[in-house]
Amino acid sequence: MSAAALEVEGVSVDLGGRRIVDDVAFSVPAGSVVALVGPNGAGKSTLLRGMAGALPAPGGRVVLDGVDLTALGRRERARRVALVEQDARSEFSLSVRQAVELGRTPHRSLWGFEGPGDPDAVSQAMKRAEADEFEGRSVGALSGGEQQRVHLARALAQEPQLLMLDEPTNHLDVRAQLRTLSLLRDLAATGTTVLAALHDLNLAAAYCDHVVVLAGGRVAAAGEVAAVLVPEVIEETYGVVADVLTHPRTGRPLIAFSPRP
Repeated sequence: MSAAALEVEGVSVDLGGRRIVDDVAFSVPAGSVVALVGPNGAGKSTLLRGMAGALPAPGGRVVLDGVDLTALGRRERARRVALVEQDARSEFSLSVRQAVELGRTPHRSLWGFEGPGDPDAVSQAMKRAEADEFEGRSVGALSGGEQQRVHLARALAQEPQLLMLDEPTNHLDVRAQLRTLSLLRDLAATGTTVLAALHDLNLAAAYCDHVVVLAGGRVAAAGEVAAVLVPEVIEETYGVVADVLTHPRTGRPLIAFSPRP
């Protein structure tokens, strides 16, 4: 295994006076696509928001390429980390391009002037997220799936070293889900570390290198896909019977679920 690009060290996050994420620790190598999985209420969204600085994390550190993100200011952290939330707030009055341009904010001067590389970065981000076909339309006029692509484009425009996504396939049809996850793999191939909370274990098995399983706000298992997505871990975490098969086309794990007898 190569040196860890992302090290999460004992991170805890409180929400509404209650500890939701408790002493989470894991590490992954550079250029990995990492699935964050677990049942509803496990703390996946809270952990991502705490790592991004959107929620206070009273304990632990998040270290990216040797830099402690928790010690950085919001602007400097935003130059390194982008978060796409599941129900991201939409700028309904903005055009798609204007919304994606907001991703360049951390890279601009304190006066907010556009840099020479900003237009190209925005155009490339929209193209990669397949949001360029409706760049002149209002964000508020788009479907949920189209808005999801705009939020992804805005995150790509930040040019982050760490891209975190909360249910990035939400609102997307099957074709769009597969294309989005293929894009995440392409980003990882260029050195971006990707951490995505996923509801669908088969998508995690098909596209991710590593899996972190959360249960009750703690890490239940973490490691490479084949070592973590095994019947024992799935049954213990989700309370279902799981048969892990081999996909006939890709050779990746394929999971079939049954209720407990």
